[in-house]
Amino acid sequence: MVRLFTKRPMAVLVCMAVVVCPAAASAQFAPAVASQPHMTRVFAITQAELRGTVLDEHGQPLAGAVISALGGTSAFAVSDRNGRFTLRDLPAGPYLVRAHLQGYVPARARIIQISTSARDISIALTRRSDASDSPQILQAGVGATDAGDTAAADTDNENHSEIAWRLRHLRRSVLKDVGGAIATPDGRDSFMEDSLAALGRAVGSPVRVASDFIADLPLNGQINLLTSTSFDRPQELFSVQGGAPRSVAFVSLTAPTANGKWDVRGGSTQGDLSSWIVAGSYEWHPAGASHQYQAGMSYAMQRYLGGNADALAAMADGRRNAGEMYAYDTWTLAPRLNVSYGARYARYDYLTHETLLSPKASVIVNPFGDASLRLRGAISHRELAPGAEEFLPPSSGMWLPPGRTFSPASPRLGFRPEMIDHVEVAVEQPLAGNVLAGFRTFRQQVSDQLVTMFGVSLPNTAGASLGHYYVGNSGDVDIRGWGVSLSRTVADGIKASMDYTQADANWLRPSASSTMLARVMPSVVRRQFEQLRDLTTSVESEVPGVDTRVFVIYKVNSGFAGADATTPRPQFGTRFDVQVSQALPFLNFTSAQWEMIVAVRNLFHEDLLDASVYDELQVVRPPKHVVGGVTVRF
Repeated sequence: MVRLFTKRPMAVLVCMAVVVCPAAASAQFAPAVASQPHMTRVFAITQAELRGTVLDEHGQPLAGAVISALGGTSAFAVSDRNGRFTLRDLPAGPYLVRAHLQGYVPARARIIQISTSARDISIALTRRSDASDSPQILQAGVGATDAGDTAAADTDNENHSEIAWRLRHLRRSVLKDVGGAIATPDGRDSFMEDSLAALGRAVGSPVRVASDFIADLPLNGQINLLTSTSFDRPQELFSVQGGAPRSVAFVSLTAPTANGKWDVRGGSTQGDLSSWIVAGSYEWHPAGASHQYQAGMSYAMQRYLGGNADALAAMADGRRNAGEMYAYDTWTLAPRLNVSYGARYARYDYLTHETLLSPKASVIVNPFGDASLRLRGAISHRELAPGAEEFLPPSSGMWLPPGRTFSPASPRLGFRPEMIDHVEVAVEQPLAGNVLAGFRTFRQQVSDQLVTMFGVSLPNTAGASLGHYYVGNSGDVDIRGWGVSLSRTVADGIKASMDYTQADANWLRPSASSTMLARVMPSVVRRQFEQLRDLTTSVESEVPGVDTRVFVIYKVNSGFAGADATTPRPQFGTRFDVQVSQALPFLNFTSAQWEMIVAVRNLFHEDLLDASVYDELQVVRPPKHVVGGVTVRF
């Protein structure tokens, strides 16, 4: 198969930039973020702003306060000398807003509802009382005393037990208090006495110092306590056929820096399949800078202690490990020209060639400088391991550790990664009535297209269940296609989008395992030419007054693989993802916000960006996956 990028990849990128980029003139341009959410092609979320002022208890502006907002995304800002701040590019929805400034009591967190228009708020901070205003707990015989101590000890408010009396009447040290400082009997200060005085002050209020330090940290985060299970038919939800429900714990922390932010996430689960995953990232995006970047890494492991023979045979020492590192740069080369590039490097210990490299680059142009019409060109090469969706954190949405086992459809051939070369040119244009219209054309060349099969019995295998599946490869395919999208705010709190895609696929040659797959599931081995039609819709709504949010994705396609061996050809089918979040204000305490989450889905692949159009279509009999639990944001 001829590769798109085996020769002169930079020449291809330059030529593409020349095609999509007209001559740039001086105008104001807002740099785009290097990475986009995985649902970018499905819908566009209206961005909004949150503005405000930070004041002290006397109504005077405070400079240098760190303001954070946690909701659909995480955002940070620092107040200027007039106390003003602005948080930009916020998807509409509720946000937990906090403010921190050294020496001031952090303001109580507030839930602010952000709509499509800008919102202006005011935050008041109160200066902490001086340390001298609060009593000190001092080491016996060391520290300041006064004449009132004895009188205070004799009041009725004191503890009159024998131990308390002995503590109050301990013999004092020969060191005396002279003007608030520790001195020797002859009045000469020494290094030892100064050290003892410092020790007394340090011991005096360790709890208060620690609490002040933690309270002043501008951290945002969330804790998820979830339970997940899978089922094929609704009646299996209340039986053991779908397997025992799994408990999942997830923690996320976000902290700002002067010009960016840190994100740390981690999750774990236990049972026959115990797994954990950790990830960290850093984004550097100073205001007004022409250069931005982001980098991160993740590591995941799963260990299987169950009885599926195929899973045990495919996992060395009963476990699997996977790690990934990535870095992306974004440069504003001209007021209307933006260039991004970067790569992902991944390692999977169950592959013959364990390392995979996935570079990509893009060019964005605003030809008129008013951010109305936007042109984008992208080129990428992606290497995807079988079962990668179990180990990699999604671009957005619910984040779970590895929850299923998988094995190769052909043990003799083992695991073969999928290779995708992708070129795309797109244009976006806002229309009247808050409507955003988009058009794109693309080409993909895929080697070793992945096939994922649930609930099938392959020759010489133990058989797949809801918690275990088989992966194979169906062949190489060349795809050319185009798509149109529309998104808008239908009503207050309701946003909807629609994306239609049509693609022509030419299958070049089958894989080595396609003959075996054709006997068991003939619909996964495609004809030489096939035309695909896809319609994906999404609705995001918020019920006013009750803080209930609903998010739905519904996908209709003409090329889904059949459910069994009696279906010789691909067929029309649907996939869905429904998420419901309900705020629990009666559980809120201090700065924490509680939510109840319920999600049901049979959409298998979460990351649709730069993916093959066949990745979801070649998933056979995906089970319904249910996740429920609570989320605590702080």
